[in-house]
Amino acid sequence: MKGILALVAAVVACLGGCHAGAGTEADKATPAPGPSLMTVAAADAGVRWASRAKAQIAPGTQVYTGDGQCTANFVFIDKLRNVFVGQAAHCAARGSSEETNGCRADSLPLGTAVSFRRGGSPVSTGVLVGRGRLVYSSWITMRQRNESDSAVCGHNDFALVKVDARYLKLVNPSLPFWGGPTDLSTSGSASGDEVFSYGNSSLRAGLAALSPQQGVLESADPAVRGWAHTTTSPRPGIPGDSGSAYLDANGRALGTLSTLGLSIPITNTIGDLNHELTYARAHSGLGNLRLVLGTEPFTGS
Repeated sequence: MKGILALVAAVVACLGGCHAGAGTEADKATPAPGPSLMTVAAADAGVRWASRAKAQIAPGTQVYTGDGQCTANFVFIDKLRNVFVGQAAHCAARGSSEETNGCRADSLPLGTAVSFRRGGSPVSTGVLVGRGRLVYSSWITMRQRNESDSAVCGHNDFALVKVDARYLKLVNPSLPFWGGPTDLSTSGSASGDEVFSYGNSSLRAGLAALSPQQGVLESADPAVRGWAHTTTSPRPGIPGDSGSAYLDANGRALGTLSTLGLSIPITNTIGDLNHELTYARAHSGLGNLRLVLGTEPFTGS
């Protein structure tokens, strides 16, 4: 599957070390607003959410775009109360699966059909639980804007799928197992900080006990200027987990899984959601795009 191949290709691309270059004025063009502008409590979103027990579409749900399988991250709304589910932009990649630079990589177009599924495995795409369409891709947007900032091009790996109206009653914004998010992390990360995630790769063949992930952040790479974080974990994210949500030790939305690096120990690189969402708010055309906080309390730490 192309989404899995793209993530495997990123492993190879990162063997020599994924380090972006120095900053440019482009990064300064979209300063991050405070979290109060970028989040909304589930109860204040104007949407009737499914209970956590009955939800079929949520962070951690498998998403299929073209022939690629990835994992949904967070839930978002805009001023019209449209509901969106986040995924990695590279899940809609087409062309060479070795390309990981979003400013050069080709993508399936906006409007591409996306399906939400449960129970996908290497031999089956599982059970269909919902449908949507790709309405924003950082990769497409960066190419249209002729983005040249290396930190942005290398780590802005974020897309949004608009949930079809008939499936809205099946959506809940809480992370499975961990609960949250409680807020949006805008303070970055420090070496040794804990992170919590929930992957749903089809390669796990539906073994839900393998999905919850807990890791530790490495020291920040100054070259990427906050656009990405590196984490190690006893059970790291694997191909098919692409796009999955990461929470910090306070349950705040920290980032989205982008790549897997072959090293000792194995590392995951996650894109910083504060930066990715800020970019989307500025350039997606979706008015007042906000992260929806969880209906369930965070229980990670």
